[in-house]
Amino acid sequence: MQQQQHRLLSRDEVEEIYGITRRFLESCGTRGDGPVYIRVGRLVRYRTSDIEAWIEANQVGGTAQ
Repeated sequence: MQQQQHRLLSRDEVEEIYGITRRFLESCGTRGDGPVYIRVGRLVRYRTSDIEAWIEANQVGGTAQ
């Protein structure tokens, strides 16, 4: 499991695992407001920890408290 945690994910893998569409990730990458990504040559890759941190940072609380 530790090795899986450090694996770099493609946009397709992020979509499969987290349900964040490839199209959305591409748009966010252009705007600069999405999860942090790593460029490996022409490839774009994501760390699991960066995706999960971005999800947490974009969590919206409910209106009832």
